[in-house]
Amino acid sequence: MTLAPKLKFSLLDEALIRYRAVADGRNVNASLPQLMVALAADEVRDYPALRPHQRHPWHAFLVQLAAITMHGAGRLDPFSTEAEWRAALLALTPDDGDGAAWCLVSPPDRPALLQAPVPAGHIDDWKSVTLAADELDMLVTSKNHDLKAGRARRSKPEDWLYSLLSLQTQEGFLGAGNYGISRMNGGFASRPGVGIAGTGHCGARWRRDLRALLATRERTAEARGLQSEEGLALVWLVPWDGLSSLSFSTLDPHYIEICRRVRLQSDRGGIRAVSTGSKAARILSKELNGVTGDPWTPVETEAGKALTISAEGFHYKLVAELLFGSKYQAAVAQDMSISHAGERYVLIAQGVTRGQGKTEGYHERRVPISPKVRGFLVSENKAPLARISTQRIAVIAEVRKLLWLALAVLFNNGAPGKDISDSVKDKASEFSHPFERAENARFFEDLNDEIEAADPTARRLQWLQGLVERAAAVLNVAFGAGPRGAIQRYRAQAAALSRFHGALRGDKSPLPELTNHYRQQAQTRQQEETHDHD
Repeated sequence: MTLAPKLKFSLLDEALIRYRAVADGRNVNASLPQLMVALAADEVRDYPALRPHQRHPWHAFLVQLAAITMHGAGRLDPFSTEAEWRAALLALTPDDGDGAAWCLVSPPDRPALLQAPVPAGHIDDWKSVTLAADELDMLVTSKNHDLKAGRARRSKPEDWLYSLLSLQTQEGFLGAGNYGISRMNGGFASRPGVGIAGTGHCGARWRRDLRALLATRERTAEARGLQSEEGLALVWLVPWDGLSSLSFSTLDPHYIEICRRVRLQSDRGGIRAVSTGSKAARILSKELNGVTGDPWTPVETEAGKALTISAEGFHYKLVAELLFGSKYQAAVAQDMSISHAGERYVLIAQGVTRGQGKTEGYHERRVPISPKVRGFLVSENKAPLARISTQRIAVIAEVRKLLWLALAVLFNNGAPGKDISDSVKDKASEFSHPFERAENARFFEDLNDEIEAADPTARRLQWLQGLVERAAAVLNVAFGAGPRGAIQRYRAQAAALSRFHGALRGDKSPLPELTNHYRQQAQTRQQEETHDHD
């Protein structure tokens, strides 16, 4: 198909999207319909141009778009040919039969991909010009220290596609005239991506989430007051003057939104972006607190608010709560009932922590789900898992506290008194951080080991012993930063060790299981020594 002169970079007809093939790792350039066929066959390994923080928006876009398209066509299974996908996608934009709504560049009075038509028909007064794709993206970096901005001066169309999608579907409030998306709890929150992935590659996860969206479509529409039929699905199709907002209740359950007034233009064979502010958010949704039926967003049940990621990211305490607790209503994409016996699963949690005029890092965590854990989750019997994980979290906290107190004694030159200076407290906190970071990294692997073990009690005892040994190793490393004088060094180290190990063997031990084990070992040794003496 030949594009009209003012329509450029069509995702329907041009191979603008690059992916690596599962079979041989080669790069394949595909149009959007071709990519959908490849995903349905699970032939996509990854996307070389996709940056980490863009992974969830891209996955969500592909799943939501497929769900919208298949519902419109009355299908439950993906199309098998490029021609079928192209026709079905084009059917979503009946007023733009030439495919303008699927092009990165089209006239201002027409829709373009993720870009609303401008009612005035011109954008001559739009002053903000962006020449690099990464400058359009939603990331705000501190003095370019984290991720350099403006590097992509020779941006390809796929770079603009990913940056535009990132901006329009996960950006928050950034000053007057720059409103954020509906799918987050406030302007300085974040849009999380939490879901389950099974065996396979990008396409396997895409198909799994697609089934979940289609299966829960009616339920989502009813629960959130959305339109199960004939709702607005592609928000960029509607003209936007920057003054008005769309009513949330007019939307499709799987709507793909935009939040900014931006248009891409041809620029010497390439692309540039121009943008302007708005007087109102595109979707009227402030009172929803991000609870919009987003398939990848857990909801805090009691508060009625969407999950917001803190600077800690997906810390083991949060992930344990998301998996096993009752504080959050699980996201649709976490549904373990869409599973097959023997298949291996992981929880994938992704998102950017946003702040006021800044971002505080991209966070991604993949947590393996063992067969027994999957069985508990499928049967919705989470109580045993919640009990074990809660106990482990409490034990780690106790050991960290004990380690901190021992470190404080060390840096206080062996004096255990209550009058500890702030500098000593800060130093103790600094040196105890590696312990919890390490436990954070290994928490779920250790948890799975206990749940899957033939003798869970013995495995738990091994974990307790290993936990104490790892804390003691951190304390030993800190000896190098303790007092330098020979006498002071010896006294401080001895006092710190006594504080640490003595507490574990005392009557008020925070780990009674381990203390009893130590005592039984001591009794056994004493009995053996008595027997040998006799």
